[in-house]
Amino acid sequence: MTRRDRRLGAGALVALALAGLAVTAPARAAPPPAKPLTMADILAASAPSDWRTPDPANLMYLDLAAGRVVIELAPEMAPKTIGNIKTLVRANYFDGLAILRVQENYVVQWGDPAPDDAKRPLGAAASTIPAEFQRPRAGAPAFTRLPDKDGYAREVGFVQGFPAGRDRKDVWLAHCPGAVGVGRDTAPDSGAGTELYAVIGHAPRNLDHNVTIVGRVLQGMSLLTTLPRGTGPLGFYETPDQRTPIVRVRLAADLPQSERTPIEVLRTDTATFTALVEARRNRRDEWYVRPAGYIDLCNVPIPVRAPPKP
Repeated sequence: MTRRDRRLGAGALVALALAGLAVTAPARAAPPPAKPLTMADILAASAPSDWRTPDPANLMYLDLAAGRVVIELAPEMAPKTIGNIKTLVRANYFDGLAILRVQENYVVQWGDPAPDDAKRPLGAAASTIPAEFQRPRAGAPAFTRLPDKDGYAREVGFVQGFPAGRDRKDVWLAHCPGAVGVGRDTAPDSGAGTELYAVIGHAPRNLDHNVTIVGRVLQGMSLLTTLPRGTGPLGFYETPDQRTPIVRVRLAADLPQSERTPIEVLRTDTATFTALVEARRNRRDEWYVRPAGYIDLCNVPIPVRAPPKP
């Protein structure tokens, strides 16, 4: 063997030795799978810009003896009806009226319990308003679309934080739990906002396109869902003592800062909201055996919080 061959042989032995080390060295452990993010994780990581402060001019307070129900109005979806409601509120129309109806798994309704010929005067407010069940899609506010199909609409999603549906022509607010709508008689234009209701049960989406929705409850749903159920047909109370009196109804903008309820709502046009939707439609918490891979419009939570302290 020549000197050169011996050098090659040594190099080959070193290579083999190194190869052997590579083969026999313990393999590096794979990193553990990332823990799925929960809704709480996503909200904890949210930025201040992910949240919005509702316009005080569009926040309506329904004050009961047990506490306050905070309702956000949607004037771009029902401008005439909401304008009339604001006229009523500013005239203190609802003060001293009552919860008239609580129907199990359906709605809480409030207004004037007096007979038609003795109801409270409306003052400057109109007695009838043209129906605002939907509005043209062209020129409507931006729509944040959900990924899943819906049985009541071609597409569903959110308009300025309100659950909504749309087709090629129109966009409308949906009857999800917490939706606030306008009671009416048979005629479509018979709802002026003197009687309002909030959905407290399973979403009655069959009412979409048939009732004007003016907003939704942001806070205080438990004050409505825990009211005694009415004993009469459709959950109406049969005697005055069954009714819950309304202390007052006010717009936040008409109250001093000290009497307002500080509140922020998660924006629905952010990456944080998109992540929240995915976390809820594919639940991967330890408890879940099989993620659904689907979410219904009315099952999407819209988080609300008190503004963080500076």
